[in-house]
Amino acid sequence: MDAARAPRAERAPGRTLDRLQAGPVIDTVERLHRRIDARFATRGLSDVAAELTVLARDVAEGSGAIRGRLRVTRLLSRVLVGAVVVAAVVTLWVALRDAVSGGPDRGFEWLPLIESAVNDLVFTAIAVWFLVALPSRLERGRLLGLLHRLRSLAHIIDMHQLTKDPERLREGYESTAQSVDPGLGRAAMEHYLDYCSELLSLVGKTAALCAEESRDDVVLATVATVERLTTEMSSKIWQKISLLPD
Repeated sequence: MDAARAPRAERAPGRTLDRLQAGPVIDTVERLHRRIDARFATRGLSDVAAELTVLARDVAEGSGAIRGRLRVTRLLSRVLVGAVVVAAVVTLWVALRDAVSGGPDRGFEWLPLIESAVNDLVFTAIAVWFLVALPSRLERGRLLGLLHRLRSLAHIIDMHQLTKDPERLREGYESTAQSVDPGLGRAAMEHYLDYCSELLSLVGKTAALCAEESRDDVVLATVATVERLTTEMSSKIWQKISLLPD
C-alpha cells in the first residue's frame, strides 16, 4: 500500500499533470544548453540552444502578461458591445416611433425607412462581431509570431545536422573537392546528432506550450504543424545515428 502511494507523494506541490508546465520545459532547455556548451562551445549549435531558451521564456513570460491584457480587452469589448447594441436599439426605436406617429401615408414610402433599419442592423452586427473577436485575434497574433520563430529555429537546427554525414566515417570513403568536413569523430558526431534531435524535441514542446494558452483553431493547427515538422526532422537524424559505423 505504501509503495503504491509513493509516486503520488513525490509529486511536486502545485504541479498538475493535466497540462504541460512551462517551468520544466525551460529547465530542460537550459540544461541541454549547458550540455551542448560543455562539449561544443565553439560551434553554432550552442547559440541555437541559447535562442531556444529565450523563446521558451518568452512563451512562459508572455502568457501571464497576455492574460492580463486579454482580460482588459475583453472587458472593454463587452462594454463597447453593450454601448453599440443600446445605441442601435434606441436609434431604431426613435425611428420607428417617428415613422408611426408622422410617417408616410403610402406603403411604398416605407421602403427607404425599412432599408435604413436593415442597414443599421447589419452594421451593428458587424461591429459586435468585430469587438467580440478582437481579444482572440490579439492572442492569436502573439502566439503565431512565437510559433513562426520556433518553426524557423527548427529549420536552423536541421541545417546544422545537414552536413553531418555518417558515410564520411566509413572505411573507403572517398571525398571530393566539394565535400564538407564536419571535423567530428564517430563519438562526437553521435553526440552532435543526438543534441540536434533533443533540440528539435524541445522545439516541439515549446510549441505545445502555445497550445496550452489558446484553443484557437489556427493556433492549434500551427502547433500541430510545428510538432509534425520537428518529428520528421528528428526521424531523419536518428536514421543518420543508426548508420554510424561501429
